[in-house]
Amino acid sequence: MSFAVSILEQGLIYGILALGIYITYKILDFPDLTVDGSFPLGAAVTALMITKGANPYLTLPAAFAAGVAAGICTGLIHVKYKVRDLLSGIIMMTALWTINLRVAGTANVPLFSQKTIFKNDTLDKLLPSGFSAYSTLLIILIIALIVKIILDLYLNTKSGYLLRAVGDNDKLVTAMAKDEGNVKILGLAIANGLCSLAGCIFCQEERVFEISSGTGAMVIGLASVIIGTSIFKKISFVKTTTAVLIGSIIYKACVAIALKNFEPQDMKLITAVLFLVILVLSMERKKKVKKNAGA
Repeated sequence: MSFAVSILEQGLIYGILALGIYITYKILDFPDLTVDGSFPLGAAVTALMITKGANPYLTLPAAFAAGVAAGICTGLIHVKYKVRDLLSGIIMMTALWTINLRVAGTANVPLFSQKTIFKNDTLDKLLPSGFSAYSTLLIILIIALIVKIILDLYLNTKSGYLLRAVGDNDKLVTAMAKDEGNVKILGLAIANGLCSLAGCIFCQEERVFEISSGTGAMVIGLASVIIGTSIFKKISFVKTTTAVLIGSIIYKACVAIALKNFEPQDMKLITAVLFLVILVLSMERKKKVKKNAGA
């Protein structure tokens, strides 16, 4: 049971990250590598605030705001200075490595003796003692659902439709007398805010800040998006955001099962192979669709 609970916890945390990557990859068509830096940025802000005695629940909006700032910087580099999208993300990801070290103060900050959103006096009073094994999962689930609902509501607003239009047809946005560059910056800000929020939750769940925690975050999020959108593509009643969250859980389950039969040091290789398989399968599916459409 603890194995399944751990998969759900990790899957939902990275599901929030995947929702951010869904905005950049699927909606904006922007290969944003900033997420490898904005994920640990949220963890660094969290570690700093918690060690300074701040309320752990205040770390959630603070981490989101930090990620928004990182996303805005990436957007400005791309839009205002005309740097290619991939290079913009790489530049910001590289800069964030140093920024994260400066914020946290060191490459590793343990939080084992600190109060977090998963372990504090208020929570101990509210939850029954027998429910403690599932309290972390419940809190992560609540946060993930809140994020998903807010994102769904936003995407149905005028601003959300403009965001989708930039990825599909940027000329349409210009024809509506809107600046497509500003819309892109907004999308990158929201996406990196979500990635940073995921880093904040991950840091408190693991009870440690690690500077390298963001390595491979882009791959994990992208794989989750591809899995979720591919599986639920023909199921109309399942929203894409829901599919992305489920895709993240499936991906984490696959990795966890694979690691049971391999050594921990094989994790990066397993991740790379799994991601390659997912990409190949998704590409084959697209080829079949095009072939059937041509026929």
